[in-house]
Amino acid sequence: MSIVKEFNDYRSRMNDRLMAEDNKVIKRFWSLDNQTYQEGALDVKTKEMLGLVASMVLRCDDCIRYHLGKCHELDVTTEQIFEIFAVANMVGGSICIPHTRRAVEYWDALQTEGNG
Repeated sequence: MSIVKEFNDYRSRMNDRLMAEDNKVIKRFWSLDNQTYQEGALDVKTKEMLGLVASMVLRCDDCIRYHLGKCHELDVTTEQIFEIFAVANMVGGSICIPHTRRAVEYWDALQTEGNG
């Protein structure tokens, strides 16, 4: 199974499980997250790129993969992705390098396989 399909399948399955509990706080948090990435003073593409930088600096591989997938859907170019990686590494320091390696692997898979 591809890393893109595996990630998307797991994320979808576990999101369904979390939502099945009908927890008001979790649902409100997720709603707020959804609203944050809607069009506003910043366009959706810019917000996803910002989310990717933040995720890399915070070293969350699941978040990195999610935002890479969104960036791929929004036609962010590979050149733009590598500039995002550069900003994240500058802000986050060398501790971001392993996450950048995994991000490149995932981006390459998205480029080859699509959103799976």
